[in-house]
Amino acid sequence: MIDLELLAYLEACMTDRRKELYKSVLKERTNHFTVAIEDVYQLHNTSAVIRSCDVFGIQNVHVIEEINAKRIDREIAMGAQKWVDINRHATTKVCIKTLRNKGYQIIATTPHNDSVTLADFDVSKPAAFFFGQEQKGLSDQVFDQADGLIHIPMVGFTESLNISVSAAIILQSVTSKLKRSEIAWQLSEEEVLAKRLDWVKKSVKSYDQVVARFYTLQQQKQNKD
Repeated sequence: MIDLELLAYLEACMTDRRKELYKSVLKERTNHFTVAIEDVYQLHNTSAVIRSCDVFGIQNVHVIEEINAKRIDREIAMGAQKWVDINRHATTKVCIKTLRNKGYQIIATTPHNDSVTLADFDVSKPAAFFFGQEQKGLSDQVFDQADGLIHIPMVGFTESLNISVSAAIILQSVTSKLKRSEIAWQLSEEEVLAKRLDWVKKSVKSYDQVVARFYTLQQQKQNKD
């Protein structure tokens, strides 16, 4: 349960412009879709995908580190790592199980034409889009467990796109289609409040001291009453 009085107290430390920006961004956030990045080798690719998630309103990203452990490249992510929730998984198996338990269908992205085209993808069900390594693509484990395959139609000599480009194209398409639908895709009221509090924590200087002062004032008020 979010302490609404604490949230109001903390937000009073912010400018009105910042508070309104947070609220407007949260209106566009969704957990209907999520992204999973499987052992991507190039650090800048992982960071760029996270940046695209922020741009297109995807709140949660899942990073599988079975082979390649990652740290987020702050310069490329452009601060997106502060606003997007990054969930780390030691194995692909654990990631898939976690996402299934949350109600997501597993969607493998692939350049091969034996999959659904991006334009024909059904956005009505919650989906986790999996992106794989630069050279090898997704593991057989993902394809074996996938509920569906999706590809971006390409008509040139090149058979594939960079992972960060693919993620941006797919997310732009599915989120645009989602927002034109009648699906309840936005964050719940509880999720919005939780994110407001989380973002305030990352924005207010001397956060711990500010919170301590709030509870001191609360205690003094109770003593007077």
